[in-house]
Amino acid sequence: MTEIASQTLHNDINVGAVNKHIETRYSPPWTTPYIIGIGGPSGSGKTSVASKIVASINVPWTVLISMDNFYNPLSEEERERAFHNEFDFDEPKAIDMDLFHETILKLKNGKKCQIPVYSFVNHNRVPNKDVTIYGASVIIIEGIYTLYDPKLFDLMDLKIYVDADLDVCLARRLSRDIVSRGRDLNGCINQWERFVKPNAVKYVIPTMENADVIIPSMSDNGISIKLLVDHINSKLEKKSLEHVKELIQLGKNHDMQYLENHPNVHVLPETNQVIAINTILLDKTTAIDDYIFYFDRMAMLLLSLALDDICIENYSSITTPLEITIRDLPHVNFDNITAINMIRSGDCFIHSLKMTLPNVTIGKLLIQSDSMTGEPQLHCKFLPPHIDRFKKILLMEAQIINGASIIMSIQVLLDHGAKLKNINVVVYSATETGLRRVLNAFHDDVNIYVGIIISEKRLRLGHDSWCLKRFVDSKYFGSK
Repeated sequence: MTEIASQTLHNDINVGAVNKHIETRYSPPWTTPYIIGIGGPSGSGKTSVASKIVASINVPWTVLISMDNFYNPLSEEERERAFHNEFDFDEPKAIDMDLFHETILKLKNGKKCQIPVYSFVNHNRVPNKDVTIYGASVIIIEGIYTLYDPKLFDLMDLKIYVDADLDVCLARRLSRDIVSRGRDLNGCINQWERFVKPNAVKYVIPTMENADVIIPSMSDNGISIKLLVDHINSKLEKKSLEHVKELIQLGKNHDMQYLENHPNVHVLPETNQVIAINTILLDKTTAIDDYIFYFDRMAMLLLSLALDDICIENYSSITTPLEITIRDLPHVNFDNITAINMIRSGDCFIHSLKMTLPNVTIGKLLIQSDSMTGEPQLHCKFLPPHIDRFKKILLMEAQIINGASIIMSIQVLLDHGAKLKNINVVVYSATETGLRRVLNAFHDDVNIYVGIIISEKRLRLGHDSWCLKRFVDSKYFGSK
């Protein structure tokens, strides 16, 4: 990427998302995942090819899904036949194709889904061991019937068939089943002759016609895989750049009055106390201990501002220490509040949060930008269970620079059932561009509580260029 393009992305990157329940104006990486399907006979080396692709593209949010996990549950009679190698696992109806298609469709639409776990030792799905997948930008699916069902392979961006001689497939299958699955040699050969080979000839090999790419077996596919990986990387880079260009448009409104008068942007009033604290926090000579003390104070003011509109749920009567009964006093349930902090910027709020709401439930999100494309990446999430039940969600971030991480964070919360009206962004410093992007992405429906807004005019003059770097958490945690 050129230096000019890199600088443009640094200044103008944004992130997008599409929530299927709430219309938004952008699409994060996981709502438009790149889906690769890998098919071929049993023992052809599909899993090895898939693993090589995952390792070569080096994308941390890539998931590999095996069709083997979607075998239909067996009855007791069927399981008994399976233990004697007399059950046909290699015909299409042995796999729950509807569930497999439904799962891939959910992932393609950016939804969270559950992947069953199948035990080949017990010939059944493992109960209560489903794997949750969410936020994948690249999805690789492999299985003998990956390219069999049109409604399934129509979801794929790239279809690969791994070709291998059936005698080679038999040798690999024997090694796998005997060593890894504890099968006996005679049973494996009998199963191959009765089920595996006939089904491969009848059903699997014809799916080669549905492939975009055919690559040879493991021993001589190094060059093929390299060419394939280069192709995939070029597609992913193009996708990232298109994503960035689309999202830059969210910050195009340059009307400052739009922010000053926006009903959902709540700026901390500039009292003498706030002005004095800001001066201390922006002074590079401020000692770390003083910086921490005054930022904690600023954080408590912001949190108090965000809690000023907390809903009164009911009215109750109390008895004072003087035994006087007071009726119909407003009551608030603080258990209906949760806080989500952005690692590590949002961690600056934790001390003040605990002082304000001692028993609050806390979740965490880690979102970082790709060093090459600038595209935000969801690396991990730890959200409170049933987040949809909380009536107020405090999403905490020390600085909003380009708006990317906050937009992605809001979308993650929406994808897990949170209501947009319940999400309250609490931030110390925010640029005008970053705020506009957040508001535009969610049709002005998100509430933002901010300490100071960095003027775009002053940025162009170079007066506030320091705010384009994350200085708050670095100073607070003493990393600089």
